[in-house]
Amino acid sequence: MQRKVVLVTGAGRGIGAATAVLAAERGYAVAVNYRRDADAAEAVVARIRDAGGDAVALRADVAVEGEVAGLFSQVDARYGRLDALVNNAGILETQVRVDGMDAARVRRVLDANVVGPLLCCREAVRRMSTRHGGRGGAIVNVSSVAALTGSPGEYVDYAASKGALDTLTRGLSQEVAQEGIRVNGVRPGFIYTDMHASGGEPGRVDRVKAFVPMRRGGQPEEVAQAILWLLSDEASYSTGGFIDVAGGR
Repeated sequence: MQRKVVLVTGAGRGIGAATAVLAAERGYAVAVNYRRDADAAEAVVARIRDAGGDAVALRADVAVEGEVAGLFSQVDARYGRLDALVNNAGILETQVRVDGMDAARVRRVLDANVVGPLLCCREAVRRMSTRHGGRGGAIVNVSSVAALTGSPGEYVDYAASKGALDTLTRGLSQEVAQEGIRVNGVRPGFIYTDMHASGGEPGRVDRVKAFVPMRRGGQPEEVAQAILWLLSDEASYSTGGFIDVAGGR
């Protein structure tokens, strides 16, 4: 019996890498997408294969429409099917107030965090929807608790992009609910990943964890478990919903 196939974007590190590894443990063949760090993606693939799983690393910048189309074509060529999509790829820029942002920065964030996931959803729906002859499937969009808090003084543009992703999740879930596709989101809080270094503060989680009711940061694996539940048949009646993995924030 052929394994189900999941595409995880931004899977070379952090939450994406943890999701790819756990998906393989749960029996999926995994397409490990990355944008720049081929070595990191290949390390994830090697870890999966060493454990007896099936994975392939595929380079594409999800903010570029042509590369998104090429990414899904590579999944087609390799596996001939797609059962699940995890829209995990995303960026943030250096911490700054809105009055210090320029349009180029905002466009980079929106292209990666909104346009990219929307394009990936488009390609996934074209393959999975029963309307297009597909067998159905599941999509999980990786948002952020920042969509609810707004991240004042740090990343209002990032927070706004995740708010848009939440709206995409709700709207698409209703659009394809009768076509065999479930669409849900997870909202991580302060998670120990390399992303914080991109914002200029590698130790950010340790600084802010005192504001979390559970008084600790989260691990990528804890987010991955929520993602895999939403992809699974155990979540068969869940669509258009969100799981906050944020220690109570």
